[in-house]
Amino acid sequence: MDDFFPTVRMLPAGMSGAHQLDPDSLGDHIDRLYRAAWSLCGSRDDAEDLVQETFAQVLRRPRLVRSDDDIGYLLRALRNTYIGSHRRAVRRPAEVPLTDDLELVPDPAAPQPQLRLEASELYAAIAALPDDLRDAVIAIDVVGLSYREAARALRIREATLATRLHRARKRLANLLT
Repeated sequence: MDDFFPTVRMLPAGMSGAHQLDPDSLGDHIDRLYRAAWSLCGSRDDAEDLVQETFAQVLRRPRLVRSDDDIGYLLRALRNTYIGSHRRAVRRPAEVPLTDDLELVPDPAAPQPQLRLEASELYAAIAALPDDLRDAVIAIDVVGLSYREAARALRIREATLATRLHRARKRLANLLT
């Protein structure tokens, strides 16, 4: 008899302006999420895996998102997926590296090898920052969010975000010079 009565899903308190995350719109955010993931991981390959895993997590079931903050929700999901995978990786045995006899395959899409090397160094330096500073740099400099969007996504005040961003940029400048 329960099949004849549709279930009514009540929104949690404070979620009156919520809407369901549209799975077809996830592709609109893939570049920003990839750059954020690369900053978190410090590796392009790991970043691709992290974005894929985040999309798999988000698509497993319908998600309710407050207002039009899809990117903020996806960034939080990306960060939570990264933390979860990092915790699982710590519990696993270490991987054995490949031998040095392998040939490197050049990337035809890379316009200049020097720029690619500098980008890799920058992303590795961002990944080495403390969590709160790293999150600020990723949100503003890598993903390109406004201060208001980033503060909302990180659930901090804009003034706190500005302070963390200043400290993070200063540390990056010291690390890269």
